Amino acid sequence: MHDILPEQIAHWQYLERTVIDILTGYGYKEIRMPLLEMTDLFCRSIGEVTDIVEKEMYSFADRNGDSLTLRPEGTASCVRACMENGLLHNQSPKLWYMGPMFRHERPQKGRYRQFYQIGVETFGQAGADIDAELISMTARLWPALGLNDIRLEINSLGSSEARAAYRSVLVGYLNEYRDSLDEDSLRRLETNPLRILDSKNPDMQAMIEKAPKLIDHLDEESRIHFERLRAYLDAVGIGYIINPRLVRGLDYYSKTVFEWVTDKLGAQGTVCAGGRYDGLVEQLSGKPTPASGFAMGIERLIALMEDASVAIPEQPVHAYMVMFGDTAELHGLELVEKLRTAVPNLNLVMNCGAGSFKSQFKRADKSGALWALILGDDEMENSSITIKDLRQKSEQQNIAQTELVEKLRNLVETEK
Repeated sequence: MHDILPEQIAHWQYLERTVIDILTGYGYKEIRMPLLEMTDLFCRSIGEVTDIVEKEMYSFADRNGDSLTLRPEGTASCVRACMENGLLHNQSPKLWYMGPMFRHERPQKGRYRQFYQIGVETFGQAGADIDAELISMTARLWPALGLNDIRLEINSLGSSEARAAYRSVLVGYLNEYRDSLDEDSLRRLETNPLRILDSKNPDMQAMIEKAPKLIDHLDEESRIHFERLRAYLDAVGIGYIINPRLVRGLDYYSKTVFEWVTDKLGAQGTVCAGGRYDGLVEQLSGKPTPASGFAMGIERLIALMEDASVAIPEQPVHAYMVMFGDTAELHGLELVEKLRTAVPNLNLVMNCGAGSFKSQFKRADKSGALWALILGDDEMENSSITIKDLRQKSEQQNIAQTELVEKLRNLVETEK
């Protein structure tokens, strides 16, 4: 787990603002869920034989003996919140959330045990058009963040019945190559064989490449849905690769699955992933409800932005108030607060802790302020203030305090 320091925050805030603007523009609304849920929620939704539930969840018993878990992902929590609060009754909500998730896994570049995600969930819409909208939103995000070299991979997992039939075919094939399977794959062979297709073991790649493909065993409805999705993506000009080995690591997916992938983050190349989970609401004891969504890892996107040297627009510090003497300090606080009220969007830093003329100007310069506002005995006597431009070589000027509001308004407008 890691700290996010002030010098890193500009990237985070820029990314968050950009994503929120795009999601809001598509009509999505924010929802906030708790960090803790009953452990059973994730066992029932994610799947008890997944890596997340078996090895990665932070679970513990509370004082009542109930088993609680720090959320490892957001979809199950969002579904639970919608069901409990009646959001799925005669409604088709389009929601987004942002916040930390927790998984006990080996930390590496772009992967932490506490990590941050932005998630989007939609309910009540069964067509491929909503899948296409989700993908279109994410496609719009990359250029907005200054990112490129991110490719889209798509696949269809079909219905649960089609997957069950395919599972038998796949297990039969894999059993012929048991001697080639690593320990992890042998374990998955009995529990979750589709995940073997996602193995990164180089010694198994040739065998996996020859395995039967799920996309060749789709039911008719899923096949038509996938063709429709491809037609939508073609219509809006979004390029994609059909990856028959794309299966996702969570049991609740069905039909459409997709990932946005990069080669710039080493092994952790997926920056955004999602798909349909039409059976999850019913699985959690709700009425059958079609659903789809995605999640993106903020740390991985930040790493890409830093790698691409994306320039982050900075909010300028317009002025820094320098004060000398007890009377000036007292009046300075009053003046600063009046200025904040009178000048919208003014970024004004007041010197605290007194200090010499030299030390205060050092602080003013370090703050990045454009102007220093100087208030001393002379200014107090004349009800004036001295303005010094800290970024350009120009003569400082002394003006009446009554003129300062207009001066600062002009400065703020110029620096927008």
